[in-house]
Amino acid sequence: MLAKDPTLLTDLEGLVEPTASGHPQSPLRWTSKSVRHLTEALQRMGHAVSRQLVAELLAAAGYSLQANRKTREGPNHPDRDAQFRYINQQVRRFQASGQPVISVDTKKKELVGDFKNAGRQWRPTGQPEPVRVHDFLIPERGKAIPYGVYDLTRNAGWVSVGIDHDTATFAAQTIGRWWRKMGRPRYRRARSLLITADAGGSNGARVRLWKWELQRLANRTRVAITVCHLPPGTSKWNKIEHRLFSYISTNWRGQPLVSLAVIVNLIGSTRTAAGLRVRCELDRGAYPKGQDVTDAEMASINLAPHRFHGDWNYTIHPQRGRK
Repeated sequence: MLAKDPTLLTDLEGLVEPTASGHPQSPLRWTSKSVRHLTEALQRMGHAVSRQLVAELLAAAGYSLQANRKTREGPNHPDRDAQFRYINQQVRRFQASGQPVISVDTKKKELVGDFKNAGRQWRPTGQPEPVRVHDFLIPERGKAIPYGVYDLTRNAGWVSVGIDHDTATFAAQTIGRWWRKMGRPRYRRARSLLITADAGGSNGARVRLWKWELQRLANRTRVAITVCHLPPGTSKWNKIEHRLFSYISTNWRGQPLVSLAVIVNLIGSTRTAAGLRVRCELDRGAYPKGQDVTDAEMASINLAPHRFHGDWNYTIHPQRGRK
C-alpha cells in the first residue's frame, strides 16, 4: 500500500504530530486522535484507506491510543508535557551512551487460589474449569505481589513475586535482583542507571524510604542511579504497563492462579513475537510497613536534584566507603 501511495505515511504523521507528546523518535509516544477521525481526514486528502490500515500504520510507527481518565493522583499537572519531554531526553541520552534504562512498577496484586481469571482458554466443549463464586482471600495461600523491571533497550523483563507487602524496600530489592541477574551481565561497563517510575506507590517521588533504599543499592552496585518520575495522573503511560504487564495478563488469561508456582511459571513463560523475554522469581522476604527514615538519614543521602523539577528528577550517587 505504501509503495502505491508514497505520501500516505507522511500525511498520517502530519495529522498526528500536532497532538503527539514527546520527540518523534521518543520511546514515549501516544496520540489522542481516534482512528475513525484520522481515516476520514486521510480520505478527504485523497487516500484510499480503511480504519484497519490506519490502525496498523499507527502501531508500526510506535503510537497507541490512550484515553483520558481521572485518578487519585489529581488533575493534569501544568508541567506534564514538559516532564515527558525531559524523560524522553534522559532516555535517549542514556541509551546513546550504552547505559541501562528501566521502567518499574507493581502489577495488580493477585489472590492465590482457584478464583476466576478474566479471559478464555481452549478446553473441551461444555467443560469450563470450575472456580470459586466469591473472591475472598484464602489465608493459607495469601496473595501475590508482582513487582516488575522492564529494560527499554533490550525488551526484557524481570518480575519478583512477593508475598508480604508492597514497600519501597521490596521495590529496591527487586531492582537489585534484576541488576545482579540481568542488568550487570548485559551492561558490564555501566556506570549509571536510569529508572522511570510512577509518581506514587512504593516507588513514589515523595517516599523517603524509596530514596533511602536506592542509596543503599547505589552503594552496593557502585552505580549512580537517576530517577525520572512520570507526572501525577499518567501512570498508564509507564512503559512497563503495556510492554510487559499487558503481555503477562494476556499469557495467563482464563487461567486460575491456584498457586505461587503457577504464577511464577506463567509470568516466566511470557513471550512476544517482538522478542520479549521475562524472568520471574518468588521473593519470600518480609517487608514490613511503617519503616521510617529519619531527617538525619535523609540528609545523608547523596542525592543531586536536577535543575528541572528536582522533586521528580534526581540522581543518587554512591557514597564513598559504604556498601
